[in-house]
Amino acid sequence: LKLDNYGVPLTPQPSDDPEDPLNWSGIYRVFLLLQVSALAFLGTYNPAIINPALNELSAQFGVSVITASYQTTVVIALNGICPFIFIPFANTYGRRPVYLVTTLIGSLSALGCAYAQNFGQLVGLRVLNGIFPVAIALGVATVNDLFCLHERGRALGVYTVMASKCATGAHFAPIPGGLIGQFLGWQWVFKFAAITNSFCLIFIFFFLPETLFFRELSVPSASTTSSGQSHFRRYLARMGFGKRFRKLRFGDFFLPYVKIIRYPTVVFPAIYYGTQYGLASALPAVTVSHIFAQEFGWDTLQIGLAYGTSLLIGAFLGETAGGWVVDSLMNRARRRAGPSAPCEIRLKAVWTGEIIVPVGLLWYGFSIQFGAPWIVPILGMGVACFGLQCITTVIADCHSSDMAEVAQVFNFIRQEIAMTFAFYAIVLGEAMGGYHWLFIFFAGVGSILAFIPILVLMWKGEAIRAWENRDYKISSEYS
Repeated sequence: LKLDNYGVPLTPQPSDDPEDPLNWSGIYRVFLLLQVSALAFLGTYNPAIINPALNELSAQFGVSVITASYQTTVVIALNGICPFIFIPFANTYGRRPVYLVTTLIGSLSALGCAYAQNFGQLVGLRVLNGIFPVAIALGVATVNDLFCLHERGRALGVYTVMASKCATGAHFAPIPGGLIGQFLGWQWVFKFAAITNSFCLIFIFFFLPETLFFRELSVPSASTTSSGQSHFRRYLARMGFGKRFRKLRFGDFFLPYVKIIRYPTVVFPAIYYGTQYGLASALPAVTVSHIFAQEFGWDTLQIGLAYGTSLLIGAFLGETAGGWVVDSLMNRARRRAGPSAPCEIRLKAVWTGEIIVPVGLLWYGFSIQFGAPWIVPILGMGVACFGLQCITTVIADCHSSDMAEVAQVFNFIRQEIAMTFAFYAIVLGEAMGGYHWLFIFFAGVGSILAFIPILVLMWKGEAIRAWENRDYKISSEYS
């Protein structure tokens, strides 16, 4: 029995096979975590890099700024749908081939956007670009492949900082996007995205191994245990293609999700997180060009630098703090209760974000409405983003055997809620008589209505999860 530093049995238990990813060195696993996080970074970086240049797209194609934002909306929507296709392949043929193929699609489609001749062509190419970011969902499963339960808080913290639109990728993107769009034009914004995608493709081709591993089927072979085996041979084995871990069935594309969406411990946190994500991160992304150009007369560079830096700092500080808090909570609980410590303990970390997000939203809305200096709404966005990153919905660990599917449910709900704001946020704010009323309404929806089910999970979560586990075992026996 293998134990952690506190003498508690590891969950899951690593096998005796040296090629089990849980047996790889800590430094190597962190190196792989950074690669997967970079892929997830690109998945949110690609849609957002053009946002500061929406005014240029509007002028180029003869559409309104709000209509120009729809090409970003399309990518956000596809980000939530396409992993449904790729995850079954990743569970059958491995993570590595899926990462390589989708990164290639991302690079080629970004390059194609730079040569679009009309708005219809641009939207069509952006649809292809939306196919790419499978790491947004699959990356969580890869973290699950590489780290034991007590290590995942910090690992997921690093991954989430890089991954979602509530984090670094979408918040860093406006900075180079604004700079390039201002001085080189919107076409070079997409060309730069293609260059960064291509660099990552080359890097992961040589350095990202396969991490999918079935411990219950593992029997160390002489080739893997022999001290005489060269490092180069082991490298080639890890990077090789042609493996098939299980048989791919048609039901793999929908049956796991049909089972998972029945479980309150997945659906309720996903709805809450998706709502807060849309309000604190996606809403600024698709409206800031219109609002700041109208209210402050800003150009592409100013918009990109200001809102990108604000959200980037807020996301980094919030997620860094959040990961540390989650691991501290779980380690303390595991010392008291052992490996059986309930996952619901992690929900205690939600309270900080539950308070800070609405404060940031109201700060932003009121300052815009009543003509405060530009720094005030920028700080409001950063505060809301900090709060969002403190919201940790890693209760998904309750279904760790289906981590990729659970992550995809979170991703789908998050992306589809987020993609709606471009269609109505500006118009609704004007119809309600001001942005302050709009953000009071949004804060109520995100922090009151969507939070009620989370309170139920805090109260009865362990009992609900026990019922889910019984139902899951019965379903698995008949699947």
